[in-house]
Amino acid sequence: MARMRSPRCKQVRRLGLNVYGLPKAEKRMGKGQSRADKKLTEYGMQLLEKQRLREYYNVMEKQFRSYVEKALKSNEPTGDNLVKQLESRLDNLVYRLGFASSIRQARQLVSHGHILVDGKKLDIPAYQVMPGQKISLKEKSRKVAILKENYEGAFLNNLPYLNKEENFQGTYLRYPERNEVPIEIQDNLVVEFYSRLI
Repeated sequence: MARMRSPRCKQVRRLGLNVYGLPKAEKRMGKGQSRADKKLTEYGMQLLEKQRLREYYNVMEKQFRSYVEKALKSNEPTGDNLVKQLESRLDNLVYRLGFASSIRQARQLVSHGHILVDGKKLDIPAYQVMPGQKISLKEKSRKVAILKENYEGAFLNNLPYLNKEENFQGTYLRYPERNEVPIEIQDNLVVEFYSRLI
């Protein structure tokens, strides 16, 4: 399986946006010029926004493109539908509920079988969670110190489309509205980038 292994601080500098929420990346962003600081063409701006959105959700290009193709076929605004699909990924919801401190850690938790959806083990990070489904941590995994720290820590905002419950579980209440999703992306530029290719 292909993975994104590039150094995260280098990626943050290149994108001109701290897509991983790394504290040390904020300091390093001030040093040197990022691609985002340079004057970009219209195509360059679209490409940069596409790369930022991919990095937010840690999705490979081929898979990302399939999300865009589905969004283009939907009846709702393409950008909104694209973000809704990405936000509904199991690895992302594991991160948003606080089981993991990063999207990469969340992906690893899912792949290693620590996560249950409606009581059944799922090890597919890209699984599309449906509203009403319950996500929980496996009984054995609840004793792992780092996972307890993550879940009890207050590093994430409470999001209106998620219900974080006690006993290492939470429910995906509904699909999010675009303005509720905590990412700094102009998704219309991503749609424009792909509309010339698809």
